[in-house]
Amino acid sequence: MESTPNVILEIESMYINFNKTEKKIADYILKNPQKIIYSTISQVATELSLADSTIFRFCKKINLKGFYDLKISLAANSTADTHNYSDAQITDSDSEKAIINKVFKANISALNDTMNLIDPKSIGNAVNYLLDSDQIVFYGNGGSGIVAMDAQHKFLRIGLKVSSYTDYHMQLMSVSQLTKKDVVVVISHSGSNLNILNLLDIAKENGTKTIGITSFPKSPISEKVDIPISVISHETEQQFEAFASRIAHLAVIDVLYNCTAIRRKELSTIAVKKMRKAISYTRL
Repeated sequence: MESTPNVILEIESMYINFNKTEKKIADYILKNPQKIIYSTISQVATELSLADSTIFRFCKKINLKGFYDLKISLAANSTADTHNYSDAQITDSDSEKAIINKVFKANISALNDTMNLIDPKSIGNAVNYLLDSDQIVFYGNGGSGIVAMDAQHKFLRIGLKVSSYTDYHMQLMSVSQLTKKDVVVVISHSGSNLNILNLLDIAKENGTKTIGITSFPKSPISEKVDIPISVISHETEQQFEAFASRIAHLAVIDVLYNCTAIRRKELSTIAVKKMRKAISYTRL
């Protein structure tokens, strides 16, 4: 499966934070990427009943130099598979086969697009934090709590001092005891979970380093943590969209785990052998 053009990914990942006018422009670009390539900024502005300057500001907001840069970005990827995610919405009339196809395609798309947009430098910096810390603590609420527990399960295998908390009161108790030698990793699909934001405030007061995994790069959590890591979230009207993002969050945890394990290979190997020996007593 080919990836979606990066400018499309940028728009989709920032969409939730756009105002009404910006969403109008975003919708037009997402529905007419080929048309944009052969249009002038004035033509697009006229069609949307907006000023040229409004279109230009939108281009700057999605980290482009201007409208020409938008056209170049779209043209450079004109042969890529620009998925129509509205087609993936599950409806009441869908058969079991159709639902299987839509759910799997949503998961594959979230993974594929995240892989192409994720910043290796951010991953490297996050691994440095993890390796240099006395202890690692993962926090998440609801579905993100499951990702936090999965992270604890993985990092415990390689001998690191790690814990995870999903209950808010326990999270508050835990974060209050952390120091500048520790690191917190928070997971939130929306990136705007109030409980997690409160935990980050306390972590900052203690000088604790922070890493955030969210689905929206301009979210409050992404802007508050030291190292933000974003996955691609394709907003639809269906609930399974958040589930697809959760798969991408788990993949990011896998990346951090593998990078960390390789960087401390000898110690990781010893720890894994000890873990396997201990677990062997549970099997016939």
